[in-house]
Amino acid sequence: IALKAARDGANIIIAAKTAVPHPKLPGTIYSAAEEVEAAGGKALACIVDIRDEQQIGEAVQKAVDKFGGIDILVNNASAISLTGTLETPMKKVDLMLGINLRGTYLTSKMVLPHLLKGHNPHILNLSPPLNLNPVWFKNHTAYTMAKYGMSMCVLGMAEEFRGQIAVNALWPKTAIQTAAMDMLGGDGIGKQCRTTDIIDYTGHFLVDEDVLKEQGVQNFDQYAVQPGHPLLPDFFLDDAPETLVKKMEEHGATPAFKPPPPSSGPIESTFDAIRGVINEDVVKTTQGIYQFDLSGDHKGVWFLDLKSGAADVIMAMDSSDFSKMFAGELKPTMAFMSGKLRIKGDMTLALKLEKLMTRMSKAKL
Repeated sequence: IALKAARDGANIIIAAKTAVPHPKLPGTIYSAAEEVEAAGGKALACIVDIRDEQQIGEAVQKAVDKFGGIDILVNNASAISLTGTLETPMKKVDLMLGINLRGTYLTSKMVLPHLLKGHNPHILNLSPPLNLNPVWFKNHTAYTMAKYGMSMCVLGMAEEFRGQIAVNALWPKTAIQTAAMDMLGGDGIGKQCRTTDIIDYTGHFLVDEDVLKEQGVQNFDQYAVQPGHPLLPDFFLDDAPETLVKKMEEHGATPAFKPPPPSSGPIESTFDAIRGVINEDVVKTTQGIYQFDLSGDHKGVWFLDLKSGAADVIMAMDSSDFSKMFAGELKPTMAFMSGKLRIKGDMTLALKLEKLMTRMSKAKL
């Protein structure tokens, strides 16, 4: 985007953190500035962490002092971690929310006073349409929340500043070949991508291919890294994550964001068996919710809901003892007396659970 604007003679402010080359991702704000000026524009490189209000303010002031104002803001900075809720450390959650959502909001807020003075001002966020299909949440809820935060800035600010500032979002239809994509997709991803060359109207979520089609472009092979090769659809559009993984693997790429396979360990098998013997009568006679805090080889927290609401009984034990209890190999009473089982809550309900375990052992778990 910067290079295209530079070829049109624009003044470009490059606000980013990378002042020293990264071992895996090439380029710095200074090398980007050199490319901008080589393309015919003027550049100002500013070291900015967009989580830092002071650094943003200083960069905005430098831009106004050097170029006389600001007409366009492009919010591109993003952090990504395609991991599930239990696998995502809060440090990464804070990073994604701090850069994607808060950073976009804060930078827009600080540039807005200058945009309001400009002629035909714009904000463009590199963020997806707000697709609420659960498939885009289940494997990486934190990332989707953070990315959709950028999109919600578009939705809100477009209406708030309608008639004054155009605020839109742009999202690629297919994967785009960048150094970050090479890291995420691994070897073989490049040929499934397009190049960056593809990249009073407000409040829209634009997909690059749709914009070009409206302008009469029909030949999209000119943007392909390898013309004629099948392309990989981008996140948050119509294809589910599993479909993207399948398409990548069919053409030799190794996705780093592959959704976790369905669980099939001993604890899952035990719960599958439990489901097989639960019926309406069991729920009526039990009326309890059990929480199992498992340690050992298959540690985790599991719930057995034979009512609804918060857990009435919390049972902490080794995961191997959990499977033995429901297989009829270890009585809860004996496990409790020997210290293998720790119970908090309604002891009467704990005894009722023993009846279910007896029933399951008869069913030969």
